[in-house]
Amino acid sequence: MQDRRKFMATSAAAIGLFGAGLPRAARANIPFESLEAMPASVQLAPDGYPLTDIWGYGGTAPGPVLRLAQGARLQRQFVNSLPQASAVHWHGIRIDNAMDGVPGLTQDVVMPGDSFDYDFEVPDAGTYWYHSHNQSTEQVARGLHGALIVDEPDAIDVDRDEVMVLDDWLIDPETAQIFPEFENSHERSHGGRNGNLTTTNGTYDRMMTVQRHERLRLRLINAANARIFGLGLEGFEGWIVALDGMPLPTPEPFTNTLVLGPGQRADLFVDVVAEDGTSAYLVRAEDGRGTPQVTFQVRGQASLARRPAPQALPPNPGHMIELSGDVARVALEMSGGAMGGMRQATYNGEIMSFRELARANQFWAFNGTVGMTEEPLAAFDRGQTVRLGISNDTSFPHAMHLHGMHFREVLADETLGPMRDTLLVGSDQQREIAFVANNPGDWLFHCHMLSHAASGMMTWVRVA
Repeated sequence: MQDRRKFMATSAAAIGLFGAGLPRAARANIPFESLEAMPASVQLAPDGYPLTDIWGYGGTAPGPVLRLAQGARLQRQFVNSLPQASAVHWHGIRIDNAMDGVPGLTQDVVMPGDSFDYDFEVPDAGTYWYHSHNQSTEQVARGLHGALIVDEPDAIDVDRDEVMVLDDWLIDPETAQIFPEFENSHERSHGGRNGNLTTTNGTYDRMMTVQRHERLRLRLINAANARIFGLGLEGFEGWIVALDGMPLPTPEPFTNTLVLGPGQRADLFVDVVAEDGTSAYLVRAEDGRGTPQVTFQVRGQASLARRPAPQALPPNPGHMIELSGDVARVALEMSGGAMGGMRQATYNGEIMSFRELARANQFWAFNGTVGMTEEPLAAFDRGQTVRLGISNDTSFPHAMHLHGMHFREVLADETLGPMRDTLLVGSDQQREIAFVANNPGDWLFHCHMLSHAASGMMTWVRVA
């Protein structure tokens, strides 16, 4: 993301408040483990192709799974061994603002050779992830992301708990190297950077062995820059039990395609119903047909009979939203992009035509402004309920991610949808979200199609 000096005065105050970036000696009793971003080479493409040069946490892509108990503290010293400045964002965690990892808004960038101590509690159980938040279009595309799992206090009734980081890579089919054009104007003005090699946990042909009648918890994370995954099940009976880390009040039977936009997650409970000696599949919809994303080879039988339908996961506390009382209303209008109707917008304080914006490689606007602004989209009192209406007047979908807080969609009948932190808004759609502004600080709100964010689709809100 962009480094904006204009926010650093506020950021410095927040960092001082929470103790971020203090020398290790000031916190000598805290055992910080290292989380190092570094260049590495891995076998992404099929055997026979060369290794692919990536950037990864710990030299792998995805990075190591970070797993903690609910209420525990995550303490990591981020070490930057890359040739670029970087930072780490902890996607979906209700976090101290100074720990959110957004250069120019909550912290300074971490320069090559430098480090930064991240230290925060994880209040909510669920499936989250972490990724670079500086020059994200490039750094996430090169592999800088990993899963962050927060376990419930009591064991969940499943046989296995499997983390599945879904990603795609844009690589040269001759050399197996990542295409280096990360500021491609076509990608920025259209659907974003979509890859030609799709992986699960860094493997293009992920295979696992399971037993008939096993119950698995599949934690699905869409870590792709722009790809929208449409997912189905074959050889399983499944239920959706959580979205974006937040448990559903009742498990929803998996009957249709599950759509995951960039940044979104889903937890599934799945029972293996395929026969011994066959295979079950997590299927990806692609070009009008189903393609295996993960193949599960069924070998043996865990039991003669299946379990009853699953119970709901325990809810995370402190997420009540009431639409009555003191409610702030905010509107966000998206415009721009190819085949859009945006004629002009404000960029760096100057009104520019769409043609002039295109020459600057900027294509998208929120409320007529391209990119971050001096003033927030809105400022809220702590504890205030917010209703934020989103109008997508573009020809493309956008995955809108709010930092620091979860929200619910306000449906047509004024009921509330499931708790989320990222909402996929389709072309020409009008949607509304509601949240309680209960986490103080300056919070980014942006499109998680990372090329879109880099070319205009970023704003921020302030909670007093």
